[in-house]
Amino acid sequence: MYYNHIIDTIGNTPLVKLNKVNKEIKGTMLVKVEYFNPGNSMKDRMALKIIEDAEKNGQLKPGGVIVEGTSGNTGMGLALAAIAKGYKCVFTLADKQSREKIDILRAMGAEVIVCPTNVAADDPRSYYSVAKKIASETPNSFYANQYDNLSNTAAHYETTGPEIWEQTEGKITHFAAGVGTGGSMCGISKYLKEQNPNIITVGIDSYGSVFKKYKETGEFDEKEIYPYMVEGIGEDILPKNVDFDLIDTFIKVTDKDSAIMTRKLARQEGLFVGWSCGSAVYGAMEYAKDHLKEDDLMVIILPDHGTRYLNKIYNDDWMKDRGFVESRSFATAKDIVTAKNGKDSLFTVNSSITVGEAIQVLNTRGISQLPVVENDEFVGSVADSKLLHQLIANPELKSEPIKSIMEEPLRFVALNNTLDVLTSLIDQDHKALLVRDENNKIHIITQHDILLAMSK
Repeated sequence: MYYNHIIDTIGNTPLVKLNKVNKEIKGTMLVKVEYFNPGNSMKDRMALKIIEDAEKNGQLKPGGVIVEGTSGNTGMGLALAAIAKGYKCVFTLADKQSREKIDILRAMGAEVIVCPTNVAADDPRSYYSVAKKIASETPNSFYANQYDNLSNTAAHYETTGPEIWEQTEGKITHFAAGVGTGGSMCGISKYLKEQNPNIITVGIDSYGSVFKKYKETGEFDEKEIYPYMVEGIGEDILPKNVDFDLIDTFIKVTDKDSAIMTRKLARQEGLFVGWSCGSAVYGAMEYAKDHLKEDDLMVIILPDHGTRYLNKIYNDDWMKDRGFVESRSFATAKDIVTAKNGKDSLFTVNSSITVGEAIQVLNTRGISQLPVVENDEFVGSVADSKLLHQLIANPELKSEPIKSIMEEPLRFVALNNTLDVLTSLIDQDHKALLVRDENNKIHIITQHDILLAMSK
């Protein structure tokens, strides 16, 4: 079996159970992993629906130009469909969007215009206004308008909602998703509530967005609007795709909590997802703490993939510069050593032994790093991976003294060095560190030890 085009693979994404980040929460929490769509986001669904509906009603004609204001993912979905169907694309993005999103859209053949973030939605410079202007001035163009085009909601009513209902065998009790354009939240909620009106729907909003207060008071409060960094959720407008009657409650999440949760999903669940995914999970858990019971089943939408945010939340320096520092159980080298509880006996070899003898020690002890000593001084080190490459190139090395091929000694670090310092010292050439405790005993800290500490 094969597909005629990549857009034919859109949909039927998996549900995956959360196991670690939610360990204090009662009930079952499942995530709908939308990065399995070909454009790595759930926006593929509604982008295709918008184009197909526009073709049917004559708004989009052969050789046409698709114009849209996007935070990136919708643009990717539209670009994929445009390639399959022979259209051109022009997209406007706010300058807060990640560099990766801009580069990806250009790689897909789209023209991308970057607009300022910190302006009102009706400002002529906003990415909303610029997109509308381009569409009005471009012959044979179609303005997709994901915010007010109800094909957005229809796409999720027709596909994502039924998938979730079938995948949970109708056992879903709660549904949570970030709210931006509102299409996914409301399309899915509409379908699910038609199957079971008792299903509770939880919208995840950002501080700086108007949604939560509008839901609770009916007031569009401009004082609620201020810049925020998370991409893809929250708005300073009220899109037509947001049907507040379909959203039972809103939870607001900070940029920092969103970013930290996103990184936790990668480290603890193996889900390398986008920034708003962290918002969705963090907000869903905040709701679940007080409301979810043992027999409940909550589904959370994870909209996109982590590759969109490599230079933002997955960049340690970027996180530090914005004060998004994560708290960890193992804060220092001492904590790592203490947690190992004496299970890290340090094996060393003398510089006079042969390469073959060193290999025997590595194999017998089941270790990958071996410090080399001479007269009680650390004079070098060997790693099994490098030894392997050297032996493949020259098998006769086995009889040579280890000091003839050893690398530089492993670095010593202080007991109070934090994980940030330890990770900065670990690289391709330095895969382990040494630390001396208060009793003058020397311990080894490996890449595995640091990864284990970061996952706690």
